[in-house]
Amino acid sequence: QVQLVESGGGVVQAGGSLRLSCAASGRTFSSYGMGWFRQAPGKEREFVAGISQSGGSTGYADSVKGRFTISRDNAKNTVYLQMNSLKPEDTAVYYCAARESVGWSSYPERYNYWGQGTQVTVSS
Repeated sequence: QVQLVESGGGVVQAGGSLRLSCAASGRTFSSYGMGWFRQAPGKEREFVAGISQSGGSTGYADSVKGRFTISRDNAKNTVYLQMNSLKPEDTAVYYCAARESVGWSSYPERYNYWGQGTQVTVSS
């Protein structure tokens, strides 16, 4: 089992940047595919970005492609989400998730473990 703790959320003006971190503890971090998801009030949880166990494969939602970058440091048991050129529509609670299967997925039901989330608010 793995425990996930997100950090780095906050309030930022449109056009600004934030870097989210997700620290993992428990079983070997490098054996998990990782994902970032977000959920805005009144909306379903949606995929943001995913990264494979080695970091060699990544994927992004069309809405964040070119603005967000997912990365991981297996030595530090941490996955990151660098968010640039933020827009008000990026406002949401951001969650990191881990899955025991190979690679990443855009489907939340394919992840086994979830963090508690961190709030990101982008003001216009």
